[in-house]
Amino acid sequence: MSTSLELAQKLISCPSITPNDAGCQPLIAKRLQSLDFNIENLRFGEVDNLWARRGQTAPLFVFAGHTDVVPTGPKEQWQFPPFTPTQHQGFLYGRGAADMKSSIAAMITACERFIAAHPQHNGSIAFLITSDEEGPGVDGTVKVINTLQARNEQIDWCLVGEPSSTKRLGDVVKNGRRGSLNGVLTIHGVQGHAAYPHLAENPIHRFAPVLKTLCEIEWDQGNDFFPPTCFQITNLKAGTGADNVIPGDLELLFNFRYSSELTHTQLQEQVTTLLDKHSLNYTLTWRHSGPPYLTTPGTLVKATEQAILEICGYETSLSTSGGTSDGRFIAPTGAEVIEIGPLNSTIHKINECVSIDDIETLSALYQRIMEKLLL
Repeated sequence: MSTSLELAQKLISCPSITPNDAGCQPLIAKRLQSLDFNIENLRFGEVDNLWARRGQTAPLFVFAGHTDVVPTGPKEQWQFPPFTPTQHQGFLYGRGAADMKSSIAAMITACERFIAAHPQHNGSIAFLITSDEEGPGVDGTVKVINTLQARNEQIDWCLVGEPSSTKRLGDVVKNGRRGSLNGVLTIHGVQGHAAYPHLAENPIHRFAPVLKTLCEIEWDQGNDFFPPTCFQITNLKAGTGADNVIPGDLELLFNFRYSSELTHTQLQEQVTTLLDKHSLNYTLTWRHSGPPYLTTPGTLVKATEQAILEICGYETSLSTSGGTSDGRFIAPTGAEVIEIGPLNSTIHKINECVSIDDIETLSALYQRIMEKLLL
């Protein structure tokens, strides 16, 4: 069998810009089929999903990940072609190297060694792989979870291979994520000539005090597991481009990353109450990406902490920071969910890369976690 590095290179060579799998999942399925995994290809809309399971008994341990990647950005700015995996000065370069094709490669090689050594292991092992994590996330993991729940297939432990590490491999493990709530707000005014403001209504001026308040509100104070809720404007757009025209509308996009101290409906109510208090004429639509979730220290967290200490030689830290992940669809089923993967310093960037040594170490970590859970 090829090494984790060789498999990661094969996966990076597939130009799988979301939602296109570009041949990754057939490659993964072939490797898993040789290990006696039952393969199910679950396609929803334009999204390819893979559910592969070995064994029928509990407990069920699942590796979860995604084959899709974000767009490359300007290819001419890359040191090496983004879909030509390149080794350079101890790093593997390519789109998806860190997020998260190296993790998938490490999962597979870890399984190969574990099963070779322990073919009669306890419980079951499964892979849940989607090509819709970097996209809208509506036809990927959430649909697979719905399918599993409909047939009473219960996940006990789930390891998501998202790049969780910050300065060295395994120094941070995600045991939860904040919720994410997005809003599109349009403040309606009256367009007019800048020299005759009394004949117009400037939506920017009308919204300015509300924006100040939104930025100053302490939504909550967080708790032992989550930082305080954060409000951020992500885009502002108004005007015709002319310097003598008062705009008719102001459109803004904003996002809440929120703790378990609040619900998304409470945030929506607070925002609309504030807008109404200022008598604004507005249109507001919401998109809830997912609620916060938390896996408290238990069997999976302890096994992961011990494995990192044994393989890497240092203790890890638990964190719920960062963006959302597909763990938000898995945790509500009652599964314990953690995220552990390579360094995240180059994810979504030009010249994305991962330490070559870390790929093999990550595979050893994944294998050690399975040994602690399934032996």
